[in-house]
Amino acid sequence: MAKAALMDFDDALKLYEPVLGFEVHVELNTETKMFSPAGNPAHASNHDAAPNTLVAPVDMGLPGSLPVVNETAVRFSISLGLALGCQIAPSSRFARKNYFYPDLGKNYQISQYDEPIAFEGQIEVELTDGTVFEVPIERAHMEEDAGKLTHVGGSTGRIQGAEYSLVDYNRAGVPLVEIVTKPIFGAEHRAPELAAAYVRAIRDVVLSLGISEARMERGNLRCDANVSLRPRGQEKLGTRTETKNVNSMRSVERAVRYEIQRQAAILAAGGTITQETRHWHEDTGTTSPGRPKSDADDYRYFPEPDLLPVAPSSALVESLRAALPEPPAARRRRLKAEWGFADIDFQGIVNAGLLAEVDATVAAGAAPAAARKWWMSEISRIANAQGVEASSLVTPASVAALQQLVDAGTLTDKLARQVLEGVIAGEGTPQQVVDARGLAVVSDDGALIAAIDDALAAQPDVLEKIRDGKVQAAGAVIGAVMKAMKGQADAARVRELVLERAAQ
Repeated sequence: MAKAALMDFDDALKLYEPVLGFEVHVELNTETKMFSPAGNPAHASNHDAAPNTLVAPVDMGLPGSLPVVNETAVRFSISLGLALGCQIAPSSRFARKNYFYPDLGKNYQISQYDEPIAFEGQIEVELTDGTVFEVPIERAHMEEDAGKLTHVGGSTGRIQGAEYSLVDYNRAGVPLVEIVTKPIFGAEHRAPELAAAYVRAIRDVVLSLGISEARMERGNLRCDANVSLRPRGQEKLGTRTETKNVNSMRSVERAVRYEIQRQAAILAAGGTITQETRHWHEDTGTTSPGRPKSDADDYRYFPEPDLLPVAPSSALVESLRAALPEPPAARRRRLKAEWGFADIDFQGIVNAGLLAEVDATVAAGAAPAAARKWWMSEISRIANAQGVEASSLVTPASVAALQQLVDAGTLTDKLARQVLEGVIAGEGTPQQVVDARGLAVVSDDGALIAAIDDALAAQPDVLEKIRDGKVQAAGAVIGAVMKAMKGQADAARVRELVLERAAQ
């Protein structure tokens, strides 16, 4: 496929106004699926389930099977709607969205159409410089997920060029809430940044509610990014494209920027934009055509005849409203004050999308400064090198446990970095990695003194310098001892012992 022509981003914005829209799918971490008693693979207990083991007749679309609504999923959906400032419908209805796809056993998806559970909300989105942008929410509706296709053969993992495809129905029927924005105007040159910040804001809300793990690399949270351009001064909206299932904040930002540049080049050359879905390619930073984008009429929606309307009582809605956690914006202000970070340090955590991880690490026992250091330096460095989200590498509990080993003197910072690499590699908990690799600090003064004496004997001139008051000369001995101990010594304790031995 020929590479698309791109217009310079700034030039594109001189000619066209970008209009955005987002559809974010959130997998709920209920124990069972939306309409069946099968285990939910989005729940922590089922992450490693073998293909096609978390299924029930409803998920497979077997004749005679009937759906039953998951009450917990309804409660989670209402809580999410409330957290997004939405109105909760006194009665909402499920509908059948008809389309054929190999991993959709029924040939239709149970979703909500014109009667969603939540509607008319908004969310505050904070950009990197602290600017707050209000994004209008059109609706948040309940639905079920489809299964998963694995394409075998070929070089890309996609259906093109594959020898055959495998269907896993474990994900079929997973409870979803789809959050749909209204058209977003006024983002201008910050449109790509706003895209990432919006997804991050949704993730923060979902995590604060505890209704999903929101791990984008696992598909717990997926974003479809809609982009259209209209010539400056024109009221009519341009034709939109929908980039599907982008799986990281960084990719959402890059995909929106790319589509603005691609569409601008086409329009400026006198071409037209095709209304279609598009696939994001992380390796090339480009999008490619998917399928023509269907409108609602194409799905032949009609009310789901096997399910009654969902009619939550006002008492239930108010009890869920009262149980809402602290709003993310208020939480950020509180944490900044509690941790005592400078504006630039705290904003760096927010901009990196690591506030939840740092907060959870502090809650697990680490000092705020230490939690920030690990997530913003070593873990982020490894994540960037691997092209993944930092949150996917290690849990906050493991980071806190690692820091506790440093605080206890079991590890130096250098050794702790080696232990972190082992944890990320799947070698176990920090303590298990320490034990398996033999990385604990040598705390036996006898062993340290023996190494110091050897180093002093090898450098008699250094010994004389120390005795003459040139204490900085001890550095050469300390370095030799650290090398002999393979870095598994406390440099401060080695220094103390060197000076003690030199004084004898």
